[in-house]
Amino acid sequence: MAVAALRCASLGRDGLVSGRRGSKARQRPGLSWAAGLGRAAPAGVSVYDRTVTSSYVVTGGGRGVGRAIVERLVEEGGRVVVVEFDERGLDWAAEHVSAGRVVPVVGDASDDGVVARAAEAAGELRGWVNNAAVFPGGWLHGMPASEASALISRNLDPVLAGCAAAVRAFLASGKPGSIVNVSSHQAQRAVRGAFAYATAKAAVEGLTRALAVDYGPHRVRVNAVALGSIATERSDAYLAALEPDARDGFDREIRLLQPLGRMGRTGEVAEAVAFLLSERSSFVNGAIIPVDGGRSAVGRDPEEADSAHGDPGESSGVS
Repeated sequence: MAVAALRCASLGRDGLVSGRRGSKARQRPGLSWAAGLGRAAPAGVSVYDRTVTSSYVVTGGGRGVGRAIVERLVEEGGRVVVVEFDERGLDWAAEHVSAGRVVPVVGDASDDGVVARAAEAAGELRGWVNNAAVFPGGWLHGMPASEASALISRNLDPVLAGCAAAVRAFLASGKPGSIVNVSSHQAQRAVRGAFAYATAKAAVEGLTRALAVDYGPHRVRVNAVALGSIATERSDAYLAALEPDARDGFDREIRLLQPLGRMGRTGEVAEAVAFLLSERSSFVNGAIIPVDGGRSAVGRDPEEADSAHGDPGESSGVS
């Protein structure tokens, strides 16, 4: 059954699809996929009741990286509220919606009212992932400053709104919580023609560190993952439209930019996010973690050695 059909049957005026509650979470033995700890627990015992389903909010959870994160959290027994602008993006989750594992909230992730409804739907919130993003292009000289600011806001405002809603929920509950913001390698290394995206992601990383400092004393951890090139439906469509020579050039460039020699997988991002949401990362706060195959570490140089033919032990002599 499509999500649209479910929405017609059970959608309230607030745009929320309700699911059944009360089922026990399926937990992997020895692990608790809750948010970070802020105080010690008895040896071998989590501060969270493992029989209680952990609740999360993921914005932009309908496709690509967001979908992989939602699926990963559901796999571990979590109940996930998904904020998605296009309800058709959640058709794949119809079975999870019926079972109460996924609760869609249809709306703009930058809208304070929408994210407030998401926080309410989550109940006892354990973690929040700000993933919603768009990819605007443009050149600063070709637009007024107000338009440039608006482009930047398209990727910054959803993170501000989501962080604010999550922090309010954590403070109200008095329990630990974890926020993960999805950033990009472009926060540190801009790509030509995408100044608004790079600027917004740099701001997201600054916000991540600031909130980690502000709310760490309240046992709220805030971290970010900075992604390299990740294979998604969007990148697949882009590559499918390229001529063979252009596709070969793209693949060659990825091998040069990302030392692991390939694009990342959405599931690999989801693993990193799940770790940051879990108590296993209980002392990780204010961190920007690259999930980029080494892209943030590589230094391109016109005199660099050819890794395909050179001896890894040889030096190029370039410093």
